[in-house]
Amino acid sequence: MLHFSDDEFTERLQRLRAEMTERKLDAMLLFAQDSMYWLTGYDTFGYCFFQSLVVKADGEMRLLTRSADLRQAQHTSNIERIEIWRDRGGANPAIELRDLMDDMGLLGARIGVEWATHGLTATNGRLVEEKLGSFASLQDASDLVPGLRVVKSAAEIAYVREAARLGDEAFAAMLPLVREGADEGDLLHALQGTILKNGGDYPANPFIIGSGPDALLCRYKSGRRRLSAQDQLTVEWAGVKAQYHAALMRTVVVGRPLMRHEELFAAAAEALAAVEEAMQPGRTFGDVFDAHARVMEEHDLVRHRLAACGYSLGARYAPSWMEPQMFVSGNPEPIRPDMTLFAHMIIMDSDSGTAMTLGQTYLTTQGAPERLSRLPIELLATG
Repeated sequence: MLHFSDDEFTERLQRLRAEMTERKLDAMLLFAQDSMYWLTGYDTFGYCFFQSLVVKADGEMRLLTRSADLRQAQHTSNIERIEIWRDRGGANPAIELRDLMDDMGLLGARIGVEWATHGLTATNGRLVEEKLGSFASLQDASDLVPGLRVVKSAAEIAYVREAARLGDEAFAAMLPLVREGADEGDLLHALQGTILKNGGDYPANPFIIGSGPDALLCRYKSGRRRLSAQDQLTVEWAGVKAQYHAALMRTVVVGRPLMRHEELFAAAAEALAAVEEAMQPGRTFGDVFDAHARVMEEHDLVRHRLAACGYSLGARYAPSWMEPQMFVSGNPEPIRPDMTLFAHMIIMDSDSGTAMTLGQTYLTTQGAPERLSRLPIELLATG
């Protein structure tokens, strides 16, 4: 069930070991599921419990996990040494992690730890500090693997391209259903069902859908409504293949667009074009945000925009498909070729109750970025 070749995984491990050497780390404790997947292929949602992949500087790897994930790891990864901590009352898997590391010769070693991940709850993190703090020197290395993952290989880009195709097909299946009386549940069914039917995966976070006043929301919430004759619908969804995401975002007007819809769309399209111009090597993630912010300011929309306009995408797990690298003010992260980046122009005018969004995933190149979606940049309306 491995989605990549042995050579690809070997190259990733070599890159990780080189970075560990650069930081003088004797080992890494990986808690982020996307890090484990990238390095070994291990594919599970079992990270909601305690588990860790220990990677030594010499390349030795051992996974500590629960019995429920033993076969999962055997079936989906190239990990040869899998240790099980037993579920029982009062269990403290950090003790077993310490014993495993002791067996690997890591007493007193300098250990990089992925603290900043949903795969390590605060409670489990405290257990790790309590049991390992005097055993080894723990160093925050939360940024190490994400930094290696941000530039994608040719094989990864192929999955992102397939994800983008699935995202386009999903929207094509949903759009004809957008009309007066349509149920939001049917629209979600068309989006997600199309992706699953055509070989895609579940996304790392729920698709966002909202109509009427809820079109101004940037998160999924429980509850459904039917579309009115004059309405607005915001959707953010992603095609997903082998856990790789290609996100898209659109606001569709039901009926005829209001003048405010037209004004906001013009600003969003202009901002997206400015972002594309800035999304090139030699520029930074902060420069991309500044390009977006400048256009919004020219259209007097500072109060109605967000403080971020996108982020890196890749293979991610719940609760979010966002990678850590974001388009925000002052971010010095450089734009490099072969990044897969999602840019979203989100304008939420609460004064008039008008929403407008425009977003899609790009592949960076040596020059201008490549749009991975075939969806046109146009104001969508049913009237």
